[in-house]
Amino acid sequence: MKLRFTKMHGAGNDFVVLDGINQHIDLSPAQYQALADRHFGVGCDQILLVQAATRPDCDFRYRIFNADGGEVQQCGNGARCFARFVHDQGLTKDLPSKREIRVETASGVIVPKLADDGQVTVNMGPPRFTPTDIPFMAAEQALTYVIDVDGEAIEISVLSMGNPHAVRVVCDVDSAPVQVLGAKIEQHPSFPERVNVGFMQVLHRREIRLRVFERGSGETLACGTGACAAVVAGISRGLLDETVQVHTRGGDLSISWAGSGSDVFLTGPAVTVFQGEIEL
Repeated sequence: MKLRFTKMHGAGNDFVVLDGINQHIDLSPAQYQALADRHFGVGCDQILLVQAATRPDCDFRYRIFNADGGEVQQCGNGARCFARFVHDQGLTKDLPSKREIRVETASGVIVPKLADDGQVTVNMGPPRFTPTDIPFMAAEQALTYVIDVDGEAIEISVLSMGNPHAVRVVCDVDSAPVQVLGAKIEQHPSFPERVNVGFMQVLHRREIRLRVFERGSGETLACGTGACAAVVAGISRGLLDETVQVHTRGGDLSISWAGSGSDVFLTGPAVTVFQGEIEL
């Protein structure tokens, strides 16, 4: 089977985007793994599948598959690339608004908006803190939690941005044990569906550095929902202001959150790298 694809990235978080509207796509987890393989496939952190909406209040449906072939609920950097892709491919030509679209995901509706300068802002919806919504095994909701990792007490903030996140504040992200500790927290029994793990260094109240160990992909150059989760955690703990610049290893993102009950807004780049065709 020959499959047309577009390679994109958002701040270095890279994707293979598939048009499931103009071509039939029904891939197995092994085939998604093959696409994501950086030696034998196209290579990416995640595969994004564009489909026709199944609900009348949305323009498109958006599905996300990790490099391990598993489907996940949400991806902020991917949402920006999704918006750029459907616009550049002419899929929005018949819509009343070509710049702002409503997209259904496994975790709810998101609303990406394409700016004239190429930046994309996505309304990611409100964060969720209730442990059962994340999901996270805890008796009651708290501002921070302490989990045991190999006998060491690790303090984390826990929340959902449509997918589960644990955020740890560190003094220096360069020396933080992202690979080792990130992998252990990802698989911690307190997270029945595993978790994305963010390591946040607060530079000042409007600026942070961030590294994220993503569930099913390992450390990526950037993570949109991870940036949202880190900023929300920092604001909740009184460490950050309402709008924060997030420096990732792949580039900068801007996150805004007005506090409890408010939606989170993610702004950043979405870049097309190349297009091609692969046989699976």
